[in-house]
Amino acid sequence: MRIVVAPDKFKGSLEAPDVAAALEEGIRSVDPSAEVVRLPVADGGEGTLEAALGAGFVPSPVTVTGPVGEPVEAEFALRDRTAVVEMALASGLAALPVDENGQPVLDAGGATSRGTGELVRAALDAGAERVVLGVGGSACTDGGAGLLQALGARLLDAAGEELGRGGAALAGLARVDLTDLDPRLAGTEFVLAADVDHPLLGERGAAAVFGPQKGADPDQVRALDAALTVLRDRLADALGHSAARAAEAPGAGAAGGVGFAALAVLGARRRPGVAVVLEFVGLADRLAGADLVVTGEGSLDEQSLGGKTPLGVLETARSAGVPAVAVCGRTTLEPRVLREAGFRRTYALTELEPDPRTCMREARRLLEQVGARLARDLPDLLAGTQAS
Repeated sequence: MRIVVAPDKFKGSLEAPDVAAALEEGIRSVDPSAEVVRLPVADGGEGTLEAALGAGFVPSPVTVTGPVGEPVEAEFALRDRTAVVEMALASGLAALPVDENGQPVLDAGGATSRGTGELVRAALDAGAERVVLGVGGSACTDGGAGLLQALGARLLDAAGEELGRGGAALAGLARVDLTDLDPRLAGTEFVLAADVDHPLLGERGAAAVFGPQKGADPDQVRALDAALTVLRDRLADALGHSAARAAEAPGAGAAGGVGFAALAVLGARRRPGVAVVLEFVGLADRLAGADLVVTGEGSLDEQSLGGKTPLGVLETARSAGVPAVAVCGRTTLEPRVLREAGFRRTYALTELEPDPRTCMREARRLLEQVGARLARDLPDLLAGTQAS
């Protein structure tokens, strides 16, 4: 029996490799002879680097500028001149300093994406010719200004002085000078791994939709949207109409507008994050000869069926003719909906432990129980029995 276990993280509980390991342990407790292939995956945001490392990429640690200017330890991954850069590690909410209660100290107007640009530059120094930029979980709303500054762009005020960090500072942007932009960028292929399709500006833009998650109140949201408009206009002065078009493109609003900088200046091509990750972990190849694939994430909901990791794994499994089951902490979807989507069965930790806090705290133990139950259910699963 060959079972491919390809989950995403259970946010707040376990990272994807730990989820896969717990499920394998449960499966083997019932069927020690089962061949279990662990393949932790992600959707292009947090966890993307872990997925790359699990697929054979080599980590490269780098000290970079954190979202509020303090140095943070981050890393990129490299394999065959392809680098994977996870923005969350350098410029994400998790990289922010924390208060006495362990909560991140948000700085919606002052947080910068500079550290992500420094990771990109380090990847170029290491010989990368293709960079997968996984965005998600960012702490900033600076339109990618910090990223561009790290790569040699100069963002100048009316006095010709370099702007400070953060999206709020963009209100004073008078000119963008790209003269010293790293020349290696022109020969590098950039892939923007982003699921969101928001533009840079407006009601569906970076500030309006994601600013509140980063601590912006309504007045700050309006100010940040106006500041991002200035960035768009000044980049249009430097690059022409292509920058204005990039601001309206799907994905420009990703990661506080880093998507805009990637599309307008780096010439990035946007692809769904999960598709990029499943490609570099080689899921399609690993499914050869498999009897079953197990995927899942912490919360299986409508967003999951809109293109998140479980659906990406399901579609790949369907193409390979391999049945798929889902494992989750909880689900808000009816069993009928999940069956119609294509999952042969769904296992939720809340079936074993109704208290969500206990589920999160004891996710590993519960996942082992689910793995054991799944192994006992294998005959029915492979026969296509649909009972829950």
